[in-house]
Amino acid sequence: METKFPFRQQEFTWDDRRPLIEVRDLNKVFKMASGEVHALKQVNLELEKGKFIGVVGRSGCGKSTLVNMITGIDRPSSGEVWVAGQALNALAEGKLAEWRGRMLGIVFQFFQLLPTLTLLENVMLPMDFCHLYTPSEREDRALGLLARVGLEKEAEKFPGMVSNGQQQSAAVARALANDAPILVADEPTGNLDSRSAEDIIQLFEELIAQGKTILMVTHDADLAQHMDRIIHMSDGEILPNPGEETTQP
Repeated sequence: METKFPFRQQEFTWDDRRPLIEVRDLNKVFKMASGEVHALKQVNLELEKGKFIGVVGRSGCGKSTLVNMITGIDRPSSGEVWVAGQALNALAEGKLAEWRGRMLGIVFQFFQLLPTLTLLENVMLPMDFCHLYTPSEREDRALGLLARVGLEKEAEKFPGMVSNGQQQSAAVARALANDAPILVADEPTGNLDSRSAEDIIQLFEELIAQGKTILMVTHDADLAQHMDRIIHMSDGEILPNPGEETTQP
């Protein structure tokens, strides 16, 4: 069976008998003044469409580095990443950024909201970049997304005028702007109070029910009950866990 993802004026076709995300023999080495740091070590991973997947582990274990490889924000030292049938290493930077904007919604650990734009304008920005909606549709959609995360009254405020938790919620709304099939979130509840965190997780569960795929980095073990699969990482490697679907292929 084939799944078609719209991308500007064309479509990507993907054979969904294959995993949505495939990571093959992935290594990432950072060269530091003190020597080489092996952030990822021969990682292999397959992620299925329509699942809520968590990546857990201590700080520095390679979680965020793995996410950066899957989103194409950073390039591996060796190995391959395939997302919906697309080899990311085959895309030049410009095409990769364009592809990322349509295929992935990303929630960064430290928000990455532009301080000179209002929350509304920040949420509209991905739509502007990918030209997916008319200007009036973009504003209406952005307002709806802000309302969905409880920020409709804060839409015209700048990021510096709201709390860290509200900035994180705005970042979630921005990640949903282009209705991308895959949402990647790096500690999306880390700056939220318990009520706001529950609201975000409930929203994620609704998105899964709609057929989206979510890959979430978290330190919060209590969130595991909401997820279909937990991937445990340590020292740049994926750990086997016979109790859950976490073994490498």
